[in-house]
Amino acid sequence: MALPSILFPEPLEGAPAGARAVEVPEAAAAPECFHDLHLDRIVGAIAAGRDEYRLAPLFHRPLRDVAAIRYRQEVFRDLERAALARAVATFAEGMRRARGQLAAAEKLHYALQRRRCFLDAVAVSCEAIAGLARDLAAADLRSRGLKAFRDFLAAYTASAPYQALQSQTHALLARLAEIEYGLAIDGSRIAVQRREAEPDYGAQVLETFEKFKQGAGRSYAFKLYDSLDMNHVEAAILERVALLFPEAFASLSGYCERHRDWLDPTIRRFDREVQFYLACLEHAERLKSAGLHLCYPEVTEQFEHVRVREAFDLALADALAPQGIPVVTNDFELAGAERILVVSGANQGGKTTFARMCGQLYYLASLGCPVAAREAQLPLIDRVFTHFEREEQVASLSGKLEEELQRMRSIWRAATPRSLIVMNESFGSTTLSDALYLGKEALRWIVERGTPCVCVTFLDELACLGPRTVSMVSTVDPRDPAIRTFKILRQPADGLAYAIAIAQKYRLSYRDLKERLAP
Repeated sequence: MALPSILFPEPLEGAPAGARAVEVPEAAAAPECFHDLHLDRIVGAIAAGRDEYRLAPLFHRPLRDVAAIRYRQEVFRDLERAALARAVATFAEGMRRARGQLAAAEKLHYALQRRRCFLDAVAVSCEAIAGLARDLAAADLRSRGLKAFRDFLAAYTASAPYQALQSQTHALLARLAEIEYGLAIDGSRIAVQRREAEPDYGAQVLETFEKFKQGAGRSYAFKLYDSLDMNHVEAAILERVALLFPEAFASLSGYCERHRDWLDPTIRRFDREVQFYLACLEHAERLKSAGLHLCYPEVTEQFEHVRVREAFDLALADALAPQGIPVVTNDFELAGAERILVVSGANQGGKTTFARMCGQLYYLASLGCPVAAREAQLPLIDRVFTHFEREEQVASLSGKLEEELQRMRSIWRAATPRSLIVMNESFGSTTLSDALYLGKEALRWIVERGTPCVCVTFLDELACLGPRTVSMVSTVDPRDPAIRTFKILRQPADGLAYAIAIAQKYRLSYRDLKERLAP
């Protein structure tokens, strides 16, 4: 039987009958584009505080079909409901406590104490599982993933093995709770014995001293140090208690042996996978509270229409939003044969941030995650390639330009018509004429392949290579060209516009100079 997964639909396309769900390796390496697009920072912000779940590798494996993306989006929408999110969070907290008890038990020296910690961990997990089963049964679920897990959990909690585990756990806890013993202490000698019925003189003592009471007395209460660690005296006492009650402690030993692998792998899997959703939603909520919009993109197989409204760089927003600094949003659109965005304009005008934003949108959409935009319609890509400037390596025998060309050749060999290429001021290490020649050749190859591309460049000539290219320009404040608006607009590239604005500001235009030099 396939294990239900809320990250990957079942059955997987092309998988044999009875195949197990996709397992993401915990050591899955991040794609090469992560650093350039600041996706490493974004994933770090999303997964912060959840190290035990090892979430990063789940972001390293994009989905390959639209149906799988919609499968995840359904789960996201279900978990947006506060009641369901609280139910899952309660379950996760219970499982976290159980793991903590097991981890603590591994460090304990005494076997009897380890067994009791194991019993407590199983009891906590059973309570968490039963609570989640009740909450899911009462919830109005709409996603296929959570419905499948709800059905699994209902069958699991009704099964004979689980019922036996639960009843044995409760019975053993009750049996151990009934154990009472006494200590007879004589100097350095301690005798452990069964506790016999003794009269309780507490009430008589209180009654006797009540007549001497003169107002509220001073409190001598103190807090005992709560630790699982036992010293050798406590361990010796526990061993003798076990000798006094051999049946109960034999039951505990047999219980631990029988239920060594007590946690079902599907529940363990769910406990980790659901954190992927909760982490993304919590991260999105922080940005929404700052006035930003995130959405579930409409992901399609076709490339004929790409439309994005009010998008922003997630990594930049993570840095600016907590400080209350406004985040500038941008739009872009591609229609028909258009595939390449060529971004030019003023330096420090947000061109690289715009390119990173585009790469983040496409990549996160391929994970089924919310994206940083008010509205988005994006095609499904198979991979993101980046060609950003690199620092020259002293130990390398290659020059900077040769290294750039080698990286571009690797991209050409691996990219497909369904890939995305993000180029950021490529070939800036050579002369203007050579950079223009290499840039044109690179874009011509991309045009012939039909691969989507975002190209940031200082060469305006690259923005008009044909109907597949769209010119985007970073703009400045028309009243003061030294002020960047960080708005990237669809308009023809014209490097002179910025130069003229600067000249006009300092009265160095042709007309200004003519007036000033007039006799």
